[in-house]
Amino acid sequence: MGVKGLKKKVVVKGKKQTLKFTIDCQQPSDDNILETKDLEKFLISRIKVDGKTGNLGDTVAVTRDKSKIHVNAEAPFSKRYLKYLSKKYLKAQQLRDFLRVVAPSKTSYELRYFNINEDNEEE
Repeated sequence: MGVKGLKKKVVVKGKKQTLKFTIDCQQPSDDNILETKDLEKFLISRIKVDGKTGNLGDTVAVTRDKSKIHVNAEAPFSKRYLKYLSKKYLKAQQLRDFLRVVAPSKTSYELRYFNINEDNEEE
């Protein structure tokens, strides 16, 4: 005999939500400052799944076409984590002083140059 008013929870397994993110490296790769294949390798080796690196399996897929990197992941995956990793890559390549990671849309990041205005009028 169970407790009155207590019902069992029924878990409904549906289609898993797939998240798609892109990192656009157009500007730096056109100027031969950044290699997108190296950034792709870095992401593959550094993305953690269940607290372990190098454990992508079927949950996360990293692909590259020309100057864009596409990351397809199942639900618990943060876009902010991609920004963190790309900033970490830029720091390792000593490009962090020249490039920044900007979000032009909800599902993508873009690597852009800092706007440095050469104003010699003040001198």
